[in-house]
Amino acid sequence: MVAALLLLLLSALGPRAFAEPVEVTVWHAYRGEERAAVEALLEEWSAAHPDVRVAPLAVPYDSFFSKLEAAAPRGNGPDLFIAAHERIGAWKGTGLVAPLPATEDVADLHPTTVDAMTYDGRLWGLPLAYKCLALFVNTDLVSAAPQDTDALEAMLPGLTGDGAYGLAYVHTDAYFHAPWMHGFGGGVFDGDVVALDQPGNAEALAWVVGLQDRGLLPEEPTSVLVTDLFNQGRAAMVISGPWFLGEVAADVPFEIAPLPVVSATGERAAPYLTVDGAFVSAFAKHPDEARAVARFLAGHDAALRRATDGRQAVATLSAAAEPAVADDRVLSAFRAQLDAAVPMPNRPEMQATWEPQARALRRVTRGALTPDAAVRAAQQEYDIVSRPPPPEASPVPYLVTVGLAAVGFFGWFGPTAWRARRRIAQWRFAYAYVAPAAVAMALLVVVPFVVGATVSLFAHRDGSFTFVGLANFLDIALARDWPLSSPLSFWFTLGVTILWTAANVFLHVSIGIALAMLLREPWLQLRGVYRVLLILPWAVPNYITALIWKGMFHRQFGAINGFLEWVGIGAVSWFSQFSTAFAANLATNTWLGFPFMMVVTLGALQSIPRDLEQAAEVDGATGWQRFRHVTLPLLKPALLPAVILGSVWTFNMFNIIYLVSGGEPDGATEILISEAYRWAFTRGHRYGYASAYAVLIFFVLLAYSRIMNRVAGKKVL
Repeated sequence: MVAALLLLLLSALGPRAFAEPVEVTVWHAYRGEERAAVEALLEEWSAAHPDVRVAPLAVPYDSFFSKLEAAAPRGNGPDLFIAAHERIGAWKGTGLVAPLPATEDVADLHPTTVDAMTYDGRLWGLPLAYKCLALFVNTDLVSAAPQDTDALEAMLPGLTGDGAYGLAYVHTDAYFHAPWMHGFGGGVFDGDVVALDQPGNAEALAWVVGLQDRGLLPEEPTSVLVTDLFNQGRAAMVISGPWFLGEVAADVPFEIAPLPVVSATGERAAPYLTVDGAFVSAFAKHPDEARAVARFLAGHDAALRRATDGRQAVATLSAAAEPAVADDRVLSAFRAQLDAAVPMPNRPEMQATWEPQARALRRVTRGALTPDAAVRAAQQEYDIVSRPPPPEASPVPYLVTVGLAAVGFFGWFGPTAWRARRRIAQWRFAYAYVAPAAVAMALLVVVPFVVGATVSLFAHRDGSFTFVGLANFLDIALARDWPLSSPLSFWFTLGVTILWTAANVFLHVSIGIALAMLLREPWLQLRGVYRVLLILPWAVPNYITALIWKGMFHRQFGAINGFLEWVGIGAVSWFSQFSTAFAANLATNTWLGFPFMMVVTLGALQSIPRDLEQAAEVDGATGWQRFRHVTLPLLKPALLPAVILGSVWTFNMFNIIYLVSGGEPDGATEILISEAYRWAFTRGHRYGYASAYAVLIFFVLLAYSRIMNRVAGKKVL
């Protein structure tokens, strides 16, 4: 009887009664209040569902998408992830995300946010929250936000002057420019086709450059500059998003208002809308439970908590209508802007449009092109970047070549190793010593190089790789994408890279030797202090130094232009032309590089007897003759390896180019390594093309190293 009752009890409880709870992994990139609110809700869900345990993981935003796209297909990713909606088209193409059922209830979700989650007629995620730009107004300086651009233009002159501005925003950034583009009737797409040369786009550019030319907008704006101006009371209005709330000083009174109507068209300036959604991975181990968690987060109670505790602008209509949310001045302001926002296009083509749009903005604002010419050039650049990949090639000839090379290598290596077997056995302890270094070099250098070289034989498009053989190399070498004289041509960039390397190494060596010669003189007081101070530029991380020098070269607020104006020369727009932008990069990297050469030279000078120089002086040699015929020849054995090493470092000095000039103007100051980065990450993710760049860089440096080692009288291999 007891046994029967136990059997009945077990059958009623089901198989999960004594099983481990199902674990649903949730990835997100939230921080601060948002993270605390979301993770508290997930913990409560787990407590209410003993058979499901939710494991949240906060992934840094900068690496979120790369980690997700790499981990999920290999079974190491999340079941559910919370992310912005812009990449839905790409995720659908790669099979990363699973669509939601056609019967999914979205009645309580804002229709605009639902549209953002829809692609190819299917819903791919549940919208949780949204972000968009709005107008931040300093209420001490502006009593009421302007309702249209005519009112805005009338207000700005009275608020501008003596380093203050009526309006400040990063007007050279395509994302911040988008509201005016939409307000003037423009856009990125015309139906399903990318059309960057629409008349409305040119009109929007003309309007913005008109404000700048009248001095109503700050020059060379950055987000840091905009924040400083607003916090110091020198910017009456700022265009920014919810993230700006954490940057506003506590003593600055402000309100948030919708962006004004464009008077010329009668349309409201419409910023891009970014929607954070809950997506079920196509590789989820527990998709049903993941969908249940997503529905919970999008529900009324959880949305209300996310709004009140996490300060999120939520997509759930019933939660947004609650007094605690509707009466909140910040959340209600972004809710008002939502009605005039345009969902960020979630098509894969969108990613390749940002760089051409940004180039058009920068060309117009520095006066290089008219608005009409700039949008036409942007469309041409997009057409080239997005052209179809090379035709698929047969891998058989390449595999045969690799096979023959492998047979030839082992055919030579095997007999050689067999003949030397006794000597190898005799010195086996020596091989044991170098084995760890050999393995490390193989794993850290050889394997990545082989993988990169292999990728260069493929074309990447929409998440898939197609074997194209040497087509990427031929496209680069024959300049099929750009004319030879274009800054985006490989050969133009190679010339700039060689000029960049030669100029830097010359200055590094010259300044380093001069300072070392000075610091060795016994009559110089406090030599130890000077040595410590002069090595500091090399000790500071180069990206920090690059950002500092970037600020010093700012057209309007930089220390260098401040000094030039003080001495009566006048300010220089450093990044508007090649010569000055190259000089800015060169000055920054010279500051970083001369200490290394100084230290090498100081060490080498210690081994040079002063008697030799004194004997030459007695014989009547001048100071220059003593340096040229005595000191410099004795320095060469130490300097030549340092010059080779410094050349390789400088040839691949990505941080300075990327952070100081950013390749401006129009990519003219890019070097090969930064150009490869842009092909990989900002021009349609053409990884094969970028890998071909990397392989060519390797062979250029290999040839240079061999030549320099021969000059130094050594063998490289």
